[in-house]
Amino acid sequence: MADFTYNVDADGVAIITWDAEGKSMNVLTRESFGLVEKFIDQALTDDAVKGVVITSGKKDFAGGMDLNTLATIREESGDNPAQGLFDFTMKGHETLRKLERAGMDDKNKGGKPIACAINGTCAGIGTEIALACHRRFMTDNPKAKIGLPEILVGIFPGGGGTVRYSRMVGLLQASPVLLEGRMMDPKKAKGAQLVDEVVEADNLVAAAREWVLSATDKDIVKPWDQKGFKFPGGAPYHPAGFMNFVGASAMVNGKTQGVYPAAKALLSVIYEGSQVPFDTALKIEARWFTNVLMNPSSSAMIRSLFINKQALEKGAVRPQGVDDQSVKKVGVLGAGMMGAGIALVSALAGIEVVLLDQKQDAADKGKAYTTAHLDKGISRKKVTEEKKEQVLSLITATTDYAALKGCDLIVEAVFEDPSIKATVTKAVEEVVGEDCIFATNTSTLPISELAKASKRPEQFIGIHFFSPVDKMLLVEIIKGAETGDRATAKALDYVRQIRKTPIVVNDARFFYANRCIIPYINEGIRMVAEGVEPALIENAAKLVGMPLGPLQLVDETSVDLGVKIAKATKAAMGDDYPDDAVDEVLFWMFDQERLGRKSNAGFYDYDDKGKRIEIWKGLADQYPVADEQPDLIDVQHRLLFAQTLEAVRALEEGVLMDIREGDVGAILGWGFAPWSGGPLSWLDIIGAEYATERCDQLTDAFGERFATPALLRDMAAKGEKFYERFATEAADAA
Repeated sequence: MADFTYNVDADGVAIITWDAEGKSMNVLTRESFGLVEKFIDQALTDDAVKGVVITSGKKDFAGGMDLNTLATIREESGDNPAQGLFDFTMKGHETLRKLERAGMDDKNKGGKPIACAINGTCAGIGTEIALACHRRFMTDNPKAKIGLPEILVGIFPGGGGTVRYSRMVGLLQASPVLLEGRMMDPKKAKGAQLVDEVVEADNLVAAAREWVLSATDKDIVKPWDQKGFKFPGGAPYHPAGFMNFVGASAMVNGKTQGVYPAAKALLSVIYEGSQVPFDTALKIEARWFTNVLMNPSSSAMIRSLFINKQALEKGAVRPQGVDDQSVKKVGVLGAGMMGAGIALVSALAGIEVVLLDQKQDAADKGKAYTTAHLDKGISRKKVTEEKKEQVLSLITATTDYAALKGCDLIVEAVFEDPSIKATVTKAVEEVVGEDCIFATNTSTLPISELAKASKRPEQFIGIHFFSPVDKMLLVEIIKGAETGDRATAKALDYVRQIRKTPIVVNDARFFYANRCIIPYINEGIRMVAEGVEPALIENAAKLVGMPLGPLQLVDETSVDLGVKIAKATKAAMGDDYPDDAVDEVLFWMFDQERLGRKSNAGFYDYDDKGKRIEIWKGLADQYPVADEQPDLIDVQHRLLFAQTLEAVRALEEGVLMDIREGDVGAILGWGFAPWSGGPLSWLDIIGAEYATERCDQLTDAFGERFATPALLRDMAAKGEKFYERFATEAADAA
């Protein structure tokens, strides 16, 4: 079976159906793109064919380009990968241009109408194919989305989407779609001109056929192929367009801090392309697309945020030979913010939930979190009343442990206190069946120690959710010393059900995510004590791609939590505890009752509504700003290496078992500079030799926390990269 099929009906309408073999979602490969061109040629040269409808044989239209294709082309191109990528891109432009012109002559006469019948979600190259068609029909299913989200994985629409869409609607309207990667429901997409008509699903192809049979020459010629075309809103040197382009440049740099090459390239394509004929603009798009693909930042983002993320979600690290462990009934212990969030995402996935707390009003409040979430969805017309009732019916809020009978998974989310967790573990095991897997949601407590309270440690595992649960994409699964394969598989299958991305790590203090993010926070606090200007610390972090500066992050997570973690860590490590300098600042803030955003007072000041205003001026009274300030790069390197060295040590010590999880986990878990592809990808970009040299300098200047791990020094000596030394199929593909 081919990815595309071609049939001509009795009325002379050729139906090209996209149905990628062996895949749940249509993705375009090099071979299938060639088939598209073959069928277009066939339709245009067959006198019996009056027009074409392109549709999908799956429930959705398309998920975009198979990015592995781009990696393969690069590899096949030998010493000149840029030429290979450019030629491939231009071939795609040629194919879609042939579709768009549809046999028209120089006077825009004699072409065959081509409609696109979009029966579900449509993204990337799927949308670009649709934009090249003469009319786009989309099903009225509110769950269906359409857009051009390439920017989110480090590239931009390079199949003509950038040039076509910007010429359709102008810079201002195109910017949110192209630069933010927005996916829209059918009605919003119609308003944005991504689609022309929204019709009932049962009438989708029929409506497209009807239009094809009635379309005239005037209906199918695109505006840019007509004489006198002017760029909507004004080209760069038009009085109106000038201000638009100046503003767009500022907006892009403000949002990206200049670290995302794809955003700059996309804006350049629109700017340059708006001043030349359409076919020249396509060539400009191809050149910038090639430029971005050759940038190590974009390659790393594609690898981490597309290839590796997808592999992990499909079970790349799932134990082999274990039967499906999908969860039917989950018990959630503790109905606080974390437990309530876990109950919400579980019920949304169709899993029966028992939400248990010590007091009924607490359990009811936890269930009310789901009610509030669904009510918000209803107000935005994304959720129906029927859906709300269905989801809420799955959640039982109770204080009765007996209600946990029949649960095949328990997720314990009580206070971070080993004795409380032990008591709960024992109480649950008296009720649930012997096959039930017990998962503890903890961010710091060692799983192997907590498992000692269990009669079945092989069925005991850690599941670390990030807050807020419904918004955060990552779930960190932690294997204790005795955790068995079935427990690991159960946790992974559950994470798949609730549509999160999992990483699996071995047990160690702070596991992986917190092990890396705490040093980032601590380094920022250390610099405050040293007299580094707090604004420099915060802006240095944002300018290197971190979503929050370390001081803002402390405020968001709360100062008292930092104090609690510091005390517990010091008690466990004794004389080896390395962060006394940090504690001086943190404990002082705690004594000042500046606990962060939750108290409207932390490293930042807040107004009465909780809006962050500025760095608290009282901080400088206690820790005066030094007259001489460090270079921006030095501050950034302290913040980045504080995290990346812990990632290397985690890999070195076997806490991380797969480098893909190290990079994907860092980006999704705490927002590590997505432009870099993650900490290990960043080290590959700058090179192990330079990283080692820089670490030695930082060690001399600031202490042993920057000491080069033996693994990194060995790689520097051998000229190795992480994605060479620890190669996997997914890593090699990028």
